[in-house]
Amino acid sequence: MDRKKFVHTLAVLPIIPTAMKLDALNKMIKPLKSTDKMPVLFLGHGSPMNAIEENEFVRGFRKVAGEITQPNAILCISAHWETNGTFVTAMEKPRTIHDFGGFPQALFDVQYPAPGSPELAEETKATIQKATVGLDHNWGLDHGAWSVIKHLYPEADVPVIQMSLDYNQPPQYHYELAKELASLREKGVLIIGSGNMVHNLRKVAWDKLNSSGYGYDWAIEASEKMKDFIRNDNHQPLINYKSQGTAFQFSIPTPEHFLPLLYVLALKEKNENTELFNDKAVAGSLTMTSVKIERI
Repeated sequence: MDRKKFVHTLAVLPIIPTAMKLDALNKMIKPLKSTDKMPVLFLGHGSPMNAIEENEFVRGFRKVAGEITQPNAILCISAHWETNGTFVTAMEKPRTIHDFGGFPQALFDVQYPAPGSPELAEETKATIQKATVGLDHNWGLDHGAWSVIKHLYPEADVPVIQMSLDYNQPPQYHYELAKELASLREKGVLIIGSGNMVHNLRKVAWDKLNSSGYGYDWAIEASEKMKDFIRNDNHQPLINYKSQGTAFQFSIPTPEHFLPLLYVLALKEKNENTELFNDKAVAGSLTMTSVKIERI
C-alpha cells in the first residue's frame, strides 16, 4: 500500500484512538517475507475422482511437489470459481466445497482443512491495480483447488487462498491481470492455475474413461499446437484461442478451464524454464497436461 492509500484509509476509519488505528493498519498491510522466486504451476485436474484415486497423474502431482521448496502460501486460480468481478478468499478457515454430483460418498467425505490467509488476500488485493479485488468470506476451496493441492501437500499445512475468474472479461484481460501477481512469487507464494487445456465434457468417450492416452483427433491436434505455443513462449495465439480453428473450438467450448493456463503463462520470465508433465489425453476430450515454470 502506497502512502496516499495509507493516509486515505487512515482518514476514513471510524473515530478511534490513533494507536488502535495504526495497529489495525499495520496488521492489514503487513507484507509477506521475501524469498527466492517460487515456481508457477498449471495443473490439469481432470475428474474429481483424482482426489481419491492412485494413478499416474496424482503421482505426477506429488513428484512436482517434491521438486520445489515448500511455499509460505498458495494462491490458486481454479476453473470452478467464476464471478462477476475479481475476488480472493479472505477467511481464516476455508471450507472444503464438494461442487459436483454423481460421485461415490468417499469423495464427498474428503475434507482438506488447509488454513486460509487473510494476510495474503490483503496483499493480493493491494498488488492488483488492473481490477478492484473484493475480499470473499463465503467461498472456500472448490475441487479445482483441493483435489490437486491435497496431493502436493497432504498434511494441509500450507495456507491456501483462491482468486476467482471474472466471467465478464476476455482472455487478454486475464493474461494482463496475471502479470500483476508476479511480485508474490518472491514472497514464498506458489501460484497455481487449475483447469484443463482440452476440456469438452459433452464429447467425453465414456467407454474410454479409464483409458489413459486416448484422445479424439481434434483433441490431439489442439493439444499439440498448444504445447508448441507454450514451448516457444508464443502466448498470443493461446490468448486468441478462438481464432485457432475447429480443433480449438471443440477443445475449448467454454473458457473457464483454459483461462487458468493463461494466468500461469503470463508469469513466465525470460530466464525461466518450462516443463510439461502428466502430458496425456483421457476419455477422448480431456487432457491432463500440466506445466511447471521455474528459474533455470
